[in-house]
Amino acid sequence: MIKNILLTGANGQLGSEIRKIAPLYPQFTVFPTDVDTLNICRKQEIKQFLTDNKIDAIINCAAYTAVDKAETDVDACYELNCNAVRYIAEAAEEKTKIIHVSTDYVFDGQENKPVKETDVPSPKSVYGNSKYAGEQALNTIRTENIIIRTAWLYSSFGNNFVKTMIRLGKEKNSINIVNDQFGTPTYAADLAQTIMNILVHTEEKGFFPKGIYHYSNEGVATWYDFCLKIHELAGIVGCQVNPIPTTAYPTAAARPKYSVLDKTKIKETFGIEIPEWKKSLKQCINLINLEK
Repeated sequence: MIKNILLTGANGQLGSEIRKIAPLYPQFTVFPTDVDTLNICRKQEIKQFLTDNKIDAIINCAAYTAVDKAETDVDACYELNCNAVRYIAEAAEEKTKIIHVSTDYVFDGQENKPVKETDVPSPKSVYGNSKYAGEQALNTIRTENIIIRTAWLYSSFGNNFVKTMIRLGKEKNSINIVNDQFGTPTYAADLAQTIMNILVHTEEKGFFPKGIYHYSNEGVATWYDFCLKIHELAGIVGCQVNPIPTTAYPTAAARPKYSVLDKTKIKETFGIEIPEWKKSLKQCINLINLEK
């Protein structure tokens, strides 16, 4: 039975979305934490928290996500994305359910077809390698785990591509956006809903369908497509958006060229419908506008 849930990274985009909808699930008591309330890089501190609060499930949203900075800040990146995941796994009892959030960056993105859970990871960045190492550590130590890989996450909370494009669209006459990297923008609110649905499903069925799952919104876009739609929905008309190749925008960390995720497994296992990315983007921008 799942009653008490530890939520790590509760002040991030996904964690904030989970906190927002948690009151809709009175059967669960969610304990939201961030580094100021629980340091997941200290195993004994985690173990004490799990014991004191009788935690039945853990949703790990905490991560080092500064992708380019990670190329030189290697130790800090691995400490949070790999070591902390191992500490959580070691501190938790085997019966404690863990839902761990991972990333499309565990793949190199060289195949021009949707990526399946069974495809072999081949990360090309420190960030991607650290996240894959975290997945491996979790599954080596224990079995009652669900890993959800997602991509291109945004929200009305925190800083992200959507908010940056709105700001730049208002500040600049023209911007250059990469048009040869393909993926799917993912609204963190949709993923948060899916995570809560997984917990409800587990309670109702009495079965935790452990394993790796892929989740993003439906559809395919480039960053250029994404930016155009953001400007359209935000009512920005005075900024020219120019498509450019990746080679014209060098970054410290390599990006997957094609990271569209195959969501068949998560849809069939949990009986969920996934919204199309443009529909969810509209909801998010409406929220952003309301919060001004």
